[in-house]
Order: sequence, then C-alpha cells, then structure tokens
Amino acid sequence: MRSGIHPESRPVVFRDRAADTAFLTTSTARTSKTIEWTDENTYPLVDVEISSASHPFYTGAQRVVDTAGRVERFERRYGRAGRTTG
Repeated sequence: MRSGIHPESRPVVFRDRAADTAFLTTSTARTSKTIEWTDENTYPLVDVEISSASHPFYTGAQRVVDTAGRVERFERRYGRAGRTTG
C-alpha cells in the first residue's frame, strides 16, 4: 500500500438523531463536533439522520402505504380498460 494517499482511520461516534442512539466505530469521516463518550474520552461526532437503529428495514417498523387509494385514483384517471374479470 502506498503511503500518504489514504485518509487516517480513527475512532468516531455516529449519533442517530431519529433513534437517539450513538455508535462508536472506526471511520475516516471529518467533523468539527466532539462528544465525551462513556469511557470518558472525547471523540469526533458525526450526526446522521438514519441508521440501523431507526431504518424500517432493520427495525421491522414499516410505514402503511395507501395502495387502495392509489389504485382507485389510477382507475379514475385511466378507467378499467385492460382489467379482466373472471
């Protein structure tokens, strides 16, 4: 590996604003914010809007989508042509 071309990897805290959760991990992300972690050390802080703690795929909380309303709106616009009854 060539020296001097790769960014420095260091411990960074990522805070999920939606779930009010924080993760300490290694990253090359740059930030000017810092936070004191539970081990009483100060680490750089990166605020994120969504992470595995709040994403519906990982939490199992799905949003309800009004598919019936979409179908009705489509049928009003374009009619029922092409639909087979049977």
